[in-house]
Amino acid sequence: MNVLDALRGKLIVSVQAKDGSALDDPVVLAALAREAQDAGAAGLRMQGVANIAAARARTSVPMIGIIKRAYPGFEPYITATPVEVEALLATGVEIVAFDATGRPRPGGVTVASLIAAIHAGGALAMADCAEAGDAERAAAAGADILGSTLRGYTKETAGARLPALDLVRAMTGKGAFVICEGGVHAPAQGRAALEAGADAIVVGTAITGVGWLVREFSDPLAKRRES
Repeated sequence: MNVLDALRGKLIVSVQAKDGSALDDPVVLAALAREAQDAGAAGLRMQGVANIAAARARTSVPMIGIIKRAYPGFEPYITATPVEVEALLATGVEIVAFDATGRPRPGGVTVASLIAAIHAGGALAMADCAEAGDAERAAAAGADILGSTLRGYTKETAGARLPALDLVRAMTGKGAFVICEGGVHAPAQGRAALEAGADAIVVGTAITGVGWLVREFSDPLAKRRES
């Protein structure tokens, strides 16, 4: 079974932590990744070479790898240049995801050049998109996977309703595997994404975001005390 067949119709868990979080530790994130796999996750999405290496030592499901690195003067920060692609390929991840928006990148790097570098290293290329145009261009450049990951994270899509089922629908029929990622906080939303044409879904915060989950419970209690 190839990687995409292994993920089709299934759940991918994004195991990440914000900088400074108590969870931001390769050992902790690897444990969360293993727990997600043992509970039935068909794949993982992880950030950073150290975290990926720690998780790969404890898991066996396909992994989407990214590196978040800010470049002054540029907005893209998810695997924005071939430097990050090379580092991810060295970890052995099956899929490398990158910012596929039309925003400028350091050194004039293009979506097509990132996809070519990923393919040259033997991995599948996942285009993290914000708009239908991003998906159109990425698919034309040979992206294997189109994701709705960056909907709401660009100036043009700020405040967009998530999960981005409209974007999922727009991404179907382009010859690429479609992943709904972003704002999937309940099982019903995951089912809706599949019904909209997604081949798989990514869930992160609602599963591994301990801080977010705690606030979901504690904030209503605090409001009740104040009333």
